[in-house]
Amino acid sequence: MKTYNYGNLSKDDVNSLTQRNVDPANEIRTLVEDVIAHVKQNGDAALYDYALKFDKVELDRLYLDKAELEEIAAAVSPAQQKALQTAYNNIYKFHQSQLKTEDKVETMAGVTCWRELRAIEKVGLYIPGGTAVLPSTFLMLGIPARIAGCDEIVVCSPPQKNGKVNAFIAYVALLLGIDKVYLVGGSQAVAAMAYGTQTISKVDKIFGPGNQFVTKAKTIIQSTTTTAIDMPAGPSEVLIIADETANPAFVAADLLAQAEHGVDSQAILVTTSQTIADATLAEVEKQLTVLPRAEIAKQAIDNSYIVITNTLDEAMDFSNVYAPEHLILATTNWKGLTAGIKNAGSVFLGNLTPESVGDYASGTNHTLPTSSYARAYSGVSVDSFVKKVTFQFLTDEGIQNIGPAVEILADMEGLHAHRNAVSVRLNNK
Repeated sequence: MKTYNYGNLSKDDVNSLTQRNVDPANEIRTLVEDVIAHVKQNGDAALYDYALKFDKVELDRLYLDKAELEEIAAAVSPAQQKALQTAYNNIYKFHQSQLKTEDKVETMAGVTCWRELRAIEKVGLYIPGGTAVLPSTFLMLGIPARIAGCDEIVVCSPPQKNGKVNAFIAYVALLLGIDKVYLVGGSQAVAAMAYGTQTISKVDKIFGPGNQFVTKAKTIIQSTTTTAIDMPAGPSEVLIIADETANPAFVAADLLAQAEHGVDSQAILVTTSQTIADATLAEVEKQLTVLPRAEIAKQAIDNSYIVITNTLDEAMDFSNVYAPEHLILATTNWKGLTAGIKNAGSVFLGNLTPESVGDYASGTNHTLPTSSYARAYSGVSVDSFVKKVTFQFLTDEGIQNIGPAVEILADMEGLHAHRNAVSVRLNNK
């Protein structure tokens, strides 16, 4: 990991350092646009083609039904079932608390306004299955979709080499009451859910993280179809702010936990202590040697870096420009820092709160904005699966009170039919 001194970095240097996952030559866009066009034109046939080309699997059917999922899920051990149930319970409890009925507001006498939740009818969940299969993502997306009350939940996940899904994915599907999983991955899955095929329904909104191809597909379909997306959630990232109270072994473990996601992941350390930086690097080397995914983690670490700052406030300034998906405050002084957080997807406080707990089971959602999108996006929640419809109701007193102001405002804009819609009611005596 290369080390930078914050005091020596210009604004341009900081902007350059914090930029990631760019596609300057539009190579990714070109490839993804070809995939989308093929799926749009050829439907299921294109999906069979891509399963063979990208997943190296010749499928005879694009989905697994409930009976097949039950058979596959039988391989999950009791201990694994218990762990998945613990995660399910905590995620459900946290997300259930997000369902709130809003108060009706009388903005003036006789004029009442309010909002009511309505579930998005058809949603698509993309569950990654590349170098790592992620049943946790299935829980993170499926639970709020169920709580919201979505009518139809379409689930796509890449096929394994045996033409099936991982046993954990099958088990979570049963936990969520989902009886069909489509064996489709990558940008082709996004295209299938956006346009629909002979087998897969078109959905209203697509959810789920993925690699740069999946993320690019989501951004393209958002601007070219009527299908919405949760957010541009691409390769995963963590930024750790640490001072002299941090534990280098913990910090190194957190950096590596993020790095093992994929070679395009980023793990950034911003610290006020050169001693902590040096000790963390030593710990990274030590812990890397025992990781099964050491080669992947090493490549990600090589593409990551350390920034040395003079103060925690400077560290927070850098973090807010980076706008990390995951932010860890590895310090006993975290309470003094939280008010300064402007841009972050999910925050982990103190030395005993690893990012892994949020990834799996604390209850918060791990589907989060990456690549600086935390400047404008929140992580997935129940709100992501609903629309908030506004209502207003006027009594006789209400139209009398508000009508004259609306007539004047309509005149100001030269919209006389708008004025008349009020006037005919005021004059209806």
